[in-house]
Amino acid sequence: MKVPLAKIEIDSSTIEAAVAALKSGQWLHGPRSVSFEEKFAHFCNTKYACSCSSGTTALFLALKSLGIKKGDEVIVPSFSFVASASSISMCDAIPKFVDIDPINFTIDPKQIEKNITKNTKAIMPVHLFGHPADMDPILEIAKKFSLYVIEDSAQAHGAKYKEKLVGSIGDISCFSFYPTKNLTVCGDGGMITSQNKKLNDSVKILRNHGRKEKYVHEVLGYNFKLSEIQAGIGISRLVKLNKNNLMRRKIAKIYNSELTDKIKKPVEESWAKHVYHQYSIQTKFRNELKDFLAKKNISTAVYYPMPIHKQPMYKKFNKQKLDITEKLSSEILSLPIYPTMKDSEINYVVTNINKFFQNRKL
Repeated sequence: MKVPLAKIEIDSSTIEAAVAALKSGQWLHGPRSVSFEEKFAHFCNTKYACSCSSGTTALFLALKSLGIKKGDEVIVPSFSFVASASSISMCDAIPKFVDIDPINFTIDPKQIEKNITKNTKAIMPVHLFGHPADMDPILEIAKKFSLYVIEDSAQAHGAKYKEKLVGSIGDISCFSFYPTKNLTVCGDGGMITSQNKKLNDSVKILRNHGRKEKYVHEVLGYNFKLSEIQAGIGISRLVKLNKNNLMRRKIAKIYNSELTDKIKKPVEESWAKHVYHQYSIQTKFRNELKDFLAKKNISTAVYYPMPIHKQPMYKKFNKQKLDITEKLSSEILSLPIYPTMKDSEINYVVTNINKFFQNRKL
């Protein structure tokens, strides 16, 4: 048996949506993009949504719309995909790396306030692997110091914090539609959500060459639009998102029940609804287990083997010590999880992991 880490299901509705958009002859600036934005805003319970070309450009546009500029600091966890920080650097601002909570792997609110300086302008919590960050204390700190809150929701479509959908909690939020995300547009794409018309208008101008009307450019802008083909596909797949998230949760429940207690399994906090973009376990035998599973044709992945603050591009931060982040980077391993995963595949993964640990002393 061969079990992939992720599998993208392309059904007839996805194909039909793509073909219809192609046949329309309008591949940009069309009704599908508008409809996708409206439907996604409704899904997230926000007033506004603006589509764009990727999760990275979503973060960059969100930061720019908030006026983040050279010399400003944005507090962000180091345990995330590099775009959480590189988007800040793209604004000539400075990422201020902080450690994570050892239980849920998201930014530790207790680490935020002591890292605030006169240059701090925003906090960027990352809803990692499908689990939301603890937003209430983050919002309290932001209010106390008059800071913006930018939700990086790239991995958490449909996740909830105290019954509030991620993407509707901070000042502005960013989603990714990369192929392996819980919602994809069969390519790359992104969405920016907010409750603020001024921010939404700013993002829309910035993503389209800085213009409100054709050939009148008010500010320096960018070409970060989503195509009509991808928007059409997004609409067709959005209607299945809740069902697919439910399937991920069911698979995670089986893993939680059947996998050995010799590994640390992901935790769903009492205030959270996890959508399991990744099912990530923790073990000091990570590398040995990964190699063992590879020989059994079970794909796994390490997110993330090198924290952002240790990356060569952030050389000036390399000496910073973030104990929990660095320990997790050496022990984390993501297991196969996708909505169409068969019981036989789940059982095969469970059986082989339990076999690996059967006679192994911790």
